[in-house]
Amino acid sequence: MNLNVEIDTQSGFCNGVIRAINTAEKNLGDNGLYSLGAIVHNSEELGRLNSIGLKVIDIEQMKGMRDTTVLIRAHGEPPQTYEIAWQNNIKLIDCTCPVVLKLQEKIRDTYSEIRQNHNGPCGQIVIFGKEGHAEVNGLVGQVNGDAVIVDVIHTENGVSFKGIEKIDCLRPVYIFSQTTKDPKEYVTICGKIRSNISQAHNCTLEEADRYIKIHNTICRQVAQRHENLVEFARKHSVIIFVSGKESSNGKVLYDLCKSVNKNSYHIQNTGQIELWWLKENDSVGICGATSTPKWQLENVAEYLKNL
Repeated sequence: MNLNVEIDTQSGFCNGVIRAINTAEKNLGDNGLYSLGAIVHNSEELGRLNSIGLKVIDIEQMKGMRDTTVLIRAHGEPPQTYEIAWQNNIKLIDCTCPVVLKLQEKIRDTYSEIRQNHNGPCGQIVIFGKEGHAEVNGLVGQVNGDAVIVDVIHTENGVSFKGIEKIDCLRPVYIFSQTTKDPKEYVTICGKIRSNISQAHNCTLEEADRYIKIHNTICRQVAQRHENLVEFARKHSVIIFVSGKESSNGKVLYDLCKSVNKNSYHIQNTGQIELWWLKENDSVGICGATSTPKWQLENVAEYLKNL
């Protein structure tokens, strides 16, 4: 089968993941290295790293360890993790993404400010993100759990807003986003919260702006990929999107591809490619998430060229 195959040059690991994996590889000793949580949400890459000595542990396992070394992945961790490490004499190799570190600091500072200096009802921290996601857990940990997590959920019946009912719209709202979320969804949910505040205060939308502070915390590199991916998906007849099923960013970007090109297919490896997706002389675009390694995209391209 003759196919015109192109790999999206913007796809592949983001800078934070590249830094974490490079650091892990440099610090693998004779006994390997522990990573607190999966360093990347991609089973193929995790398999490769495991084969060279990177062992994934969870926080409960870490609590039972002493006098060892543990890597903190790009997603970041709550302050409690650092306390456990200190108590157990565990050396941490901190690979928290600089963008995430900055966001953690911003949330911490905002929380401290609204607790100390306020006239009227105390403000509340709202985080737009996937509940249970490693980065979100780290963000919520900065304020000892005193935050509302909200998300946009797509169903057959349309769009719903998870967690938004927990926001007290009579109190000021300070909203932040998980760094890898969809910028358009962030605009949508902020608009919904703004509308709810307007109703609660019986005021105009413009007047409601006094009660909400929206922080632009989506990673610029991630936001730019959304724009580039739309153009890339439109110019090909078929899109093969490669990412791990656990990747939150992968789901967001695949859904984006599907929204502009109905012939978009999500795979984790070449064994999941169906021949009926393709026909002679198709233009096939290969792309992936911020957790998808370049070598995996190249493997898919090579597989298609050899059909």
